[in-house]
Amino acid sequence: MAMTIYDELKARGLIAQVTDEAHISDMINNGKAVFYIGFDPTADSLHVGHFMALCLMKRLQMAGNKPVVLIGGGTAMIGDPSGRTDMRSMMTRETIEHNCECFRRQMARFIEFGEDKAIMVNNADWLLDLNYIDVLREVGACFSVNNMLRAECYKQRMEKGLSFLEFNYMIMQSYDFYYLYQKYGCNMQFGGNDQWSNMLGGTELIRRKLGKDAHAMTITLLLNSEGKKMGKTASGAVWLDPNKTTPYDFYQYWRNVDDADVLKCIRMLTFLPIEQIEQMDSWEGSQLNTAKEILAYELTKLVHGEDEANKAQASAKSLFGAGADADIPSTELDASDLNENGEADIITMLVKSGLTPSRSEARRAVEQGGVTVDGEKVVDVKATFSADVLKNGVLLRRGKKAFKKVIIK
Repeated sequence: MAMTIYDELKARGLIAQVTDEAHISDMINNGKAVFYIGFDPTADSLHVGHFMALCLMKRLQMAGNKPVVLIGGGTAMIGDPSGRTDMRSMMTRETIEHNCECFRRQMARFIEFGEDKAIMVNNADWLLDLNYIDVLREVGACFSVNNMLRAECYKQRMEKGLSFLEFNYMIMQSYDFYYLYQKYGCNMQFGGNDQWSNMLGGTELIRRKLGKDAHAMTITLLLNSEGKKMGKTASGAVWLDPNKTTPYDFYQYWRNVDDADVLKCIRMLTFLPIEQIEQMDSWEGSQLNTAKEILAYELTKLVHGEDEANKAQASAKSLFGAGADADIPSTELDASDLNENGEADIITMLVKSGLTPSRSEARRAVEQGGVTVDGEKVVDVKATFSADVLKNGVLLRRGKKAFKKVIIK
C-alpha cells in the first residue's frame, strides 16, 4: 500500500502537534486542505528557516492542496515575541513594503501561483484598516488574559518585560486565520512548533465566532526550532538571495552540517523518495560525507537551479575532491585547540594555521572583514566551529590569496 502524503510528513519528521489528526490527515491526503503559513518580512531576503516552510508548501501543493502564502506586512509592525528575549526593532512602513516585495519574488521559485493553485496575501491589507474599538469588542472578548500569560511565547519574556504592543501579536495572528477562513476558505494553518499557543488562538477564535461546526485545524511542525538551529552560522544567517549568500556558500553550508543532522535534513528538506532516504539510515563514517554532498547538491539545485548546483559542486570538488587535497596547504588541530564545548574559535584557527602571526592580528583581520570560512565571511571575533565540522575540513582564507585547509585530527 502506497504511503499517504500525511504519513510521509510524519515519516520525514515534520509533524510536531495537531488539533484533529484524523480530520487533518483526511483533508491533506485528499487534496482538500486550503492552508496558510505566515512569513513576517523582517529582512529583505528569505533565509534557511523560511526555506523549510517553503519546502513543506511545495510538497503539499504537489499533492493537490492549495497554499495561501501570508506575508505579514501588518504583524511585522508589532513583532512576534516568540523565541525572543528582547523586543524587535521597529521598522518603517516603507522598509516592510520593500521586504514584502523581495519575499514575493523569491517565493515564486518554489510555489506555483495562479488561479486554483496558490495565492499570496498581505495581512496589512486588513489589519491596518481595523478599528481598535471593534477589535476589542469582537476579537478581544474571545481571549483570556490568564490563558495568554500561560503561553510559552509570553512566559519567557515576563521577567525581562513584555510590551503591550507585543502582547497583541497573538490576537493579530489569530485574527489572520479568522479572516482567511472567511475570505478564502482557508481551513488549516501550519507553523513552527514555537507558534502553538498563537495558532491555537486562531482556531479557538473561529470556533467561538462561527460555531463548533467551523472546521479550522492547526498543525505545528518541527520547523522553527530546527530552522533556528540550522539556519545560522558563526557569521550570521544563511540567505536564499544569491547576492547575500552565494550558491557556492549555500552549498558549502549544507556540505558542512553536523553528522548528527545530515539525515534529518535530507528527510525534512529534500524531495528524494522516503524509501531511498531510509536506506541511508545505516550510513556512517565516510558515507555521511556522501550524504552531505547529496544534501548540499539537492538543496542548492532547489534554491538556485541545476546549473548553479553543478558549479558549486564542481568548485567544492576542485578544492576538496579526490586528488585535490595534496595541492592545498593544510593545518591539523588537536584536542588542545578546542574549548570546553569541543569547538575551535576563529582566532585560534587563524594563528594555528599561520595566516596571522598573532591573536591581535587575527582579531583585526576578522574585524576588517578579510576572513572567510568555506567562502562565507566571518565577522564575529568570537565565532566558533564544532569538531564535527572541522573533521571534514574547512577552507580558511585571509584575503584573496592566503588560505589553508583546517582539519581536526
